[in-house]
Amino acid sequence: MAEAVGAEIVSVDSMQVYRGMDLGTAKPSPAQQMRVPHHLIDLAGPGEAFTVAEFQRAGHRVLADLAARGVPALIVGGSGLHFRALVDPLEFPPHDPEVRRAVESLAPEEALAELLAADPAAGERLDPANPRRVARALEILRLTDLTPSARAASEAAAAVRAYRPRLPLAAVGWDPGAALGERVEERFDAMLASGLLDEVRRLAPRLGATAAQAVGYRELLAVVRGEVSLDEARSRAVAATRALAGRQRTFFRRDPRIRWAEWHDGAERRAAVSRRAFEEAGWTS
Repeated sequence: MAEAVGAEIVSVDSMQVYRGMDLGTAKPSPAQQMRVPHHLIDLAGPGEAFTVAEFQRAGHRVLADLAARGVPALIVGGSGLHFRALVDPLEFPPHDPEVRRAVESLAPEEALAELLAADPAAGERLDPANPRRVARALEILRLTDLTPSARAASEAAAAVRAYRPRLPLAAVGWDPGAALGERVEERFDAMLASGLLDEVRRLAPRLGATAAQAVGYRELLAVVRGEVSLDEARSRAVAATRALAGRQRTFFRRDPRIRWAEWHDGAERRAAVSRRAFEEAGWTS
């Protein structure tokens, strides 16, 4: 489809950003990348913690460059937060290790009390029984003086809630429905047959905390460490992938901008249907 309309592909996959994590993330092959430029892949080493905020900054630069050149961006992938960070005005408040340590040294009830003293309505914006969320909100408050209520009242937050994108957007979703479970299993077996276990073994000494939690890698790392059999790891990875796909389905189904198309096994057919849907939505090449 990108070749047909002269677009360049922009990945919003949270794990394709890591170099070396190729088979397990279904990263486009070198041959595919030669056919069409791909962006937002291979941005960081597997030992780095590449945040969504860093992804957003890199993505905004890519989209600005494509717009300046008059090239359509074909955004693909299944990481919901990364998708919205790219297309919507999501704001990511700063972090500070020292402030974070100070906040985490407080008892949960002390942290909540300080937050509620500054913002009595904070309990309506976050779960007061979730100490991690409370600590993060208090860290942001100490760094920016912005309360949860103030942040929720911003123009950007309102746009995010209303699904108003930063740039003109048309979106099509493909959901294989009841065939999803079978496709997940076939896909993971194909990855194993292509050498995924060897890829995990090579990367194991270099995987950071974030990359090591990627579905498929996490389960096969246990094989590399001798903790489980390959058959057991395969079962766990398939189950975890199905669960992830279910969460992704729920996330994207909430987005009213996405036009859902009836699944078709043929890639050319899917591309044609997608292009027609984009044209009907006012997107042109």
